[in-house]
Amino acid sequence: MASILERNKKLQPHKKTREEYAEDALYREVWEEVNNEKTQAFIKKYSRQIIAGVLIVLIATTAIIIGVRTHRANKLAIAENYEMAVQKLDANLLASVAANTNGATADLALFQAYMFDNDIEKLEQLANDGESRDFRDLARLHIVGLRGDDMTADEVADYLEPLNTKKSPYFYNAQLLVAQKYLADGNRTKANEYLDEIINDADAPAVISATAQALR
Repeated sequence: MASILERNKKLQPHKKTREEYAEDALYREVWEEVNNEKTQAFIKKYSRQIIAGVLIVLIATTAIIIGVRTHRANKLAIAENYEMAVQKLDANLLASVAANTNGATADLALFQAYMFDNDIEKLEQLANDGESRDFRDLARLHIVGLRGDDMTADEVADYLEPLNTKKSPYFYNAQLLVAQKYLADGNRTKANEYLDEIINDADAPAVISATAQALR
């Protein structure tokens, strides 16, 4: 745009003289020198803070790298121990894996340990302290299956109360189990309350609904 206006005005672009180039060079040199002095003064003033900051970054970075490597190594070791325990059907090793990891992996290892040695204490531990609802609720169902004959229907209902929500994957199983226990205790009125709830629930699985209707 400028060149067009210059041509229209018949003006020639200004060419710098040697003196002007020299002035520009001197200006840049002075400016760089001032900046260098300011930078050096800043570094000198805050040298301790700068060094401390650099050290913090280095330490944090090193810690992160070590942490990531350690985490990966631990995960690999747990996976190897878990695989070995399953292959050997070793309940004790699976229990050890459960104790040294967390989440669903720990719950699965503890449940499988129970499956191998039938130690109900492992189920109780899982029912009370499991980290995932699925395994906690599954453990409670198994415990009722093992000890239900020694429990009243009310005790079974109380014990399975944590499953009395559709957030539990075993909600309908628990409802049906409680109903069956009330029937076994001769309390049909109470049993029908649970059976009717299942029958009238459109979301109830077909097999469980059919069983409830047969018992009703």
